[in-house]
Amino acid sequence: MANYYVHDTARVDEGASIGNGTKVWHFSHIMPGAIVGEKCSIGQNVNIGSKAVVGNGVKVQNNVSIYDSVIIEDDVFCGPSCVFTNVANPRAFVERKAEYKETRIKKGASIGANATIVCGVTLGEYCFIGAGAVVTQNVPAYALMIGVPAKQKGWVSREGEILGEDLVCPRTGEKYIVEEGRLKPK
Repeated sequence: MANYYVHDTARVDEGASIGNGTKVWHFSHIMPGAIVGEKCSIGQNVNIGSKAVVGNGVKVQNNVSIYDSVIIEDDVFCGPSCVFTNVANPRAFVERKAEYKETRIKKGASIGANATIVCGVTLGEYCFIGAGAVVTQNVPAYALMIGVPAKQKGWVSREGEILGEDLVCPRTGEKYIVEEGRLKPK
């Protein structure tokens, strides 16, 4: 017996895998072969493709399409209407399904509302993509990215707090260091 919730207006196709404690809300569609982990929240009007993977504890806000070859690791936040792509140079009249590029969103990352993640990139652990940003290249762990195209404007803690020059999380007091251009907990 399934131990997850699916709203009456949502559709989960046979062959999709949904983890315990997950909630699928109004008008969403999870296609056959899609994998959605445990304790996820799948908001209204979300589409998850057959070759997409969503980890545990992921929150997908309203109006997000997670296409084939998008892999979302645990504890990721996908803001309202954020956009993923899977083809670099789409044309309506040219089929490019064999050319899908993998996009990977690492553990704990947050993607702001209306941000666009161009296919083929990796977003590092606990990075923070600002609302409306357009990400065209890989993002380091803990990086704060804003703008079009997205550029790094600082660092964030595991809790999502912007770090000052002291690299101490104002919420938890956790200390970080930068080694070889990468942030990590001290």
